[in-house]
Amino acid sequence: MRIATWNVNSIRTRVSRVVDWMLREDIDVLAMQEIKCKPEQFPHDAFAEAGYEVQLHGLSQWNGVAFASRLGMDEVTVGFDTQPGFGKPLDDGTVPIEARALGVTVEGTRLWSLYVPNGRELDNPHYAYKLEWLANLAQQTSNWMRDNPEQPLALMGDFNIAPFDIDVWDVAAFEGKTHISAPERAAFAAFEEAGLVDALRSRGVEGYTYWDYQRLRFPRDEGMRIDFILGSPAFDDLVTGASIHREERKGDGPSDHVPVVVDLAIDTENGDDRPMFL
Repeated sequence: MRIATWNVNSIRTRVSRVVDWMLREDIDVLAMQEIKCKPEQFPHDAFAEAGYEVQLHGLSQWNGVAFASRLGMDEVTVGFDTQPGFGKPLDDGTVPIEARALGVTVEGTRLWSLYVPNGRELDNPHYAYKLEWLANLAQQTSNWMRDNPEQPLALMGDFNIAPFDIDVWDVAAFEGKTHISAPERAAFAAFEEAGLVDALRSRGVEGYTYWDYQRLRFPRDEGMRIDFILGSPAFDDLVTGASIHREERKGDGPSDHVPVVVDLAIDTENGDDRPMFL
């Protein structure tokens, strides 16, 4: 089974690129972030014609997470317990919960598509929200692994954190900014302390996953590594390969992120019927 995560930065803008890539790369399950649309606005037909079912959580033109899978998806879960909200309180006094987390189970493997809050600036309320969001997710992850240690589990998505200096082109350029601050890096490390393994870094896969559109960041390779697939020991035992698809940052109308892909030693019912690619 081949799974991937990709911050598509508006699925309506990039639907053709995304579907074409999924077919070309023989992707079984894709976790998407920043779909930037409501359910009724999602381009379902393009995915259905390619043989993919879609589950999504989108509330507006911001944020939004989804899965596209040609395998059955069960236990669809919108958000996680204790997920904090952000923004102006609603009429009932509660704080809105943003569309940032979606869980599904495919072939017995529990997958989460996650779009971690950006943080904006170190003194911005969004930064405190980001840290709370991550801390609560880490605690939930520990609970999931404790309650069901044999089930493969993966957190997939845009974490908006560069965990190590090597994950940015110039750490000095981020002095006093988000994404590399000590509290954010500690929040990321908490997932590894809980037992999750970076499926790519642990296998020596290097490279950035994001390049800003401005200032010729991509041609100059001034990027960041902020997209990850973090797996439980049961998940990591199944990993047979991993890669970053840098080429998807090229061409017409790319996302500013590229796909991160992991192959799992899981036989699927449609495995023999998959198209062959040269």
